[in-house]
Amino acid sequence: MRKFLLLVLITLSNLLALQAQSNVIDQVIWVIGDDAILLSDVENTRLHMEMERQRISGDPYCVIPEQMAIQKLFLHQAKLDSIDIPDSRVYQEVEAQINYAVSQIGSQEKLEEYLHESINAYREELRKNIKEKYIVREVQSNLVKNLKITPAEVRAFFNKIPQDSLPYIETTVEVEILTIEPTVSLAEIDNIKERLRDYTEEVTNGKKQFSTLARLYSQDKVSAERGGELGFLGKGSLDPDFAAVAFELNDPKRISRVIKSEYGYHIIQLIEKRGDRINVRHILLKPEISAEELAEATQKLDSIRNDITGGKFTFEEAVPYLSSDKDTRNNQGLMVNNNGENYSDRIGTSRFEMSELPPEIGKVVYTMKIGDISQPFTMINSKGQQIAAIVKLKSRTEGHKANLSEDFQALRSMVEAEKHQQIIDKWIAKKQKETYIRINDNWKNCDFEKDGWVQK
Repeated sequence: MRKFLLLVLITLSNLLALQAQSNVIDQVIWVIGDDAILLSDVENTRLHMEMERQRISGDPYCVIPEQMAIQKLFLHQAKLDSIDIPDSRVYQEVEAQINYAVSQIGSQEKLEEYLHESINAYREELRKNIKEKYIVREVQSNLVKNLKITPAEVRAFFNKIPQDSLPYIETTVEVEILTIEPTVSLAEIDNIKERLRDYTEEVTNGKKQFSTLARLYSQDKVSAERGGELGFLGKGSLDPDFAAVAFELNDPKRISRVIKSEYGYHIIQLIEKRGDRINVRHILLKPEISAEELAEATQKLDSIRNDITGGKFTFEEAVPYLSSDKDTRNNQGLMVNNNGENYSDRIGTSRFEMSELPPEIGKVVYTMKIGDISQPFTMINSKGQQIAAIVKLKSRTEGHKANLSEDFQALRSMVEAEKHQQIIDKWIAKKQKETYIRINDNWKNCDFEKDGWVQK
């Protein structure tokens, strides 16, 4: 009975604290359905946006809560539609953002001091925020998936734009790439394999837990934080060589043999199987590339470039036989743009704005002319490996005011984006009417982007 009374008193105390918001540091400033938006949520978001140099158009204490409220509407719909995104899809972006933040601040210690929280806490916030971003995009995609744009609509859109207000089309390029992975010495490979076998022996003999070794030694930094755990994934989400071994495992007490994937060398431990999905731990070690090995790969590319410019064969003829890049090898080296914002017409095509290219490639391409082949340079590929590369500039369309003949697809994308936004705005207005919304009186006097927040 005393415990029950204590629980009641604590609950009443919490309710009174929420009502006396002006007397506490943190406040509930918005309520959307069953979810609350706290002042601390807004402050943390503002701090992170400033650190990442994201521009906020307007008063952040008006803009940020409204953005959060809109997101909560979409997330609620995602629950109704059973939409979820596996953590594996967000890990790479999480680590990229952390690395960028550290590079801007100077060190992990300075970043923690700036954020007033640990790197691990920041990583978890990023994981949650990025995952929710992908979920929101999935909901939006479902809302607009049946939309079709006709050529007549594109022409009508273009014709109604005043000549002095025509959109500016940024410079875009098409780039072909040929890469060489440095040859790793047999001694280094043997060393990697021996280390992994030693880890296997320690686990098998009960001296160490697999998860402990993964945290200490795995070079997959994302999964290492979770003791090497990858989460439930299907075969299609894993490297084929890794998947082939992982799905053969049946005993959680046994460790796989050492396997090679495009990321490096691994050992794997089964956690659980569920139908066609599997959850495993792994330890990844990547062979170190020596300066001599990288120089040898660069020299080999220099010879290939000389043969191309000397007329022995073309760049496109060389790629299928000589390039290490699996993503472009069967496409004559042509790079594909998978960056950009949702609904971008360029996603999945070969056209890049300069800012969308990997930095090392963008720096090289910037001064090139169509048909030029670069000198060899080094870069880090999408697998985190140091490689040597040469690129050829296939095409370049300089920035210009839009016209129908050259920019039909870009204009079509603009029409599509406009209609997408209309559909989404209509959906938000409907959800506002159906959802309980309460805004603290001190937070109502904002020039909101969407009408309908302040309910009467």
